[in-house]
Amino acid sequence: MVRETHVQPTDFIAPLFVKPGKGIRDPIGAMPGQYQFSVDTLVQEARELRDLGVPSVIIFGLPDRKDPVGSRSWADDGVVQQAVSALKEALPDLVVITDVCLCEYTDHGHCGVIRNGEVDNDATLELLARQAVSHAGAGADLVAPSDMMDGRVAAIREALDDSGYENTGILSYAAKYASAFYGPFREAAESAPQFGDRRGYQMDPANALEALREVELDLEEGADMVMVKPALAYLDVIRQVRDYCTVPLAAYNVSGEYAMVKAAAQNGWVDGDLVMMETLTAVKRAGADLILTYFAKDASRLLNR
Repeated sequence: MVRETHVQPTDFIAPLFVKPGKGIRDPIGAMPGQYQFSVDTLVQEARELRDLGVPSVIIFGLPDRKDPVGSRSWADDGVVQQAVSALKEALPDLVVITDVCLCEYTDHGHCGVIRNGEVDNDATLELLARQAVSHAGAGADLVAPSDMMDGRVAAIREALDDSGYENTGILSYAAKYASAFYGPFREAAESAPQFGDRRGYQMDPANALEALREVELDLEEGADMVMVKPALAYLDVIRQVRDYCTVPLAAYNVSGEYAMVKAAAQNGWVDGDLVMMETLTAVKRAGADLILTYFAKDASRLLNR
């Protein structure tokens, strides 16, 4: 009766991975309970989530082939585009968000075009915009640029508007840190960089005020919602962003945070359900309106008991 913070299935956005093929449900070794799906099994998974009360999913694609510029990311017959169309046809009330980035589609694994051994920020913007427009054309409700290129929100907003998708929203990964907690995701999305790292365009984990600058810029460029990623090691940043702005705020409870809880629970070191719920409550208490989390299904089942 006096509880201050409430967590419920409607707070969750469930990340899902899709790959070409049929009948595929490949386990992700570093993320127990998570899978790479084909489009048909992805729809089944999304229906289960929707029936548990989870209102939204975010889709990450594993293409049939990769190249230096990630051209499969904006292909009309790309795996994400097929997945979005199938989801909106089968579950029209589900909010479908798509990750907009090149790292899963490039043969070098970086989030942008490479020029002279470095990511070329400006050359990448047009490609991200093409990807976002193709996702909107397939029916995505929101696009979520995660690349951290400067100016990408403005480029995407302009491209969406020019293509007639004025009502497609942008959930910006506004404060995305160069974090070691992403390790299991890179196995799931097959997106590890083939050289170097992403510190040149992702944020320094030591910086908090920079997050506010990044949020401010993205809002000025047209973002409808903003995100802090990761969540647990950045609860202070979530709170600062919450105090700074009034748009919906999401936080990404990332793969490493998920994997650590699962591994400890499997070894009997912690009570997995209790730690899961304490984790999600902390993220909500810090100020997040929405939580992207691989715990979405497990937590919703627990909350629905």
